[in-house]
Amino acid sequence: MSLYFKYLQILFKSQMQYRTSFLLLSFGQFFIPLSVFAGLYFLFERFGQIKGWSFFEVALCFAVIHMAFSISECFARGFDAFSSLVRDGNFDRLLVRPRNTIIQVMGSQFEFTRFGRLIQSIIVLIWALSNLPIEWGIIKASILILMIISGVFIFTGIFILAATMCFWTIQGLEVVNIFTDGGREMAQYPLNIYHKWVAKFFTFIIPFGTVNYLPLMYFLDKNEGNSIVYMMAPIAGIIFILPCLLVWRFGVKHYRSTGS
Repeated sequence: MSLYFKYLQILFKSQMQYRTSFLLLSFGQFFIPLSVFAGLYFLFERFGQIKGWSFFEVALCFAVIHMAFSISECFARGFDAFSSLVRDGNFDRLLVRPRNTIIQVMGSQFEFTRFGRLIQSIIVLIWALSNLPIEWGIIKASILILMIISGVFIFTGIFILAATMCFWTIQGLEVVNIFTDGGREMAQYPLNIYHKWVAKFFTFIIPFGTVNYLPLMYFLDKNEGNSIVYMMAPIAGIIFILPCLLVWRFGVKHYRSTGS
């Protein structure tokens, strides 16, 4: 991890060489999800609620998923841009270095401008929590943190899977955006507003439901039955990273150089 933080330090210094550009890009990232949130606000202004969910409950859902996405996009951006390493033959250099390829790929690129998106999500989170009648305790505070961590792991896992596909396709596939950008847009609402097959797919296959819907039910005292299932749901999202890492190892083992 010392190598990873060294990567982090070097890339941060390089991006800060152009501070005006950095600030403008961060400012732009702040307003990108803000326009989406404005649409959410006007939707509830018109209809009042959706399937029993109030505006601030959905705003909490929105904040959690966007915080997770912005953190993952910042620190796992190397996997999102991995196709260029394979296409140019630069991944071969990573393989001959005596360090883990996961750390090296993660350290190849960081998008610190995504902190603009993160700040906007934090503001929405604070606004939503201040307007919800939540009985706070250690458990609920821990669950909220786990929800965000779980989302980070899920998005990072999807980035890893997308990067692994580049071993065979060379170029990155746009279809993966269905599960990254599309998953983010879908998961900013509670899953029970969608068809049942959609909710099941994004709970048991791509487990976005373990980030915001199931734990959110417990967090807002909407759960029915055994509360342990709702409380522990974010753990399943964190575990999602394990099969993704196994797929990555399989891809690295069967990688053949592009000859660039």
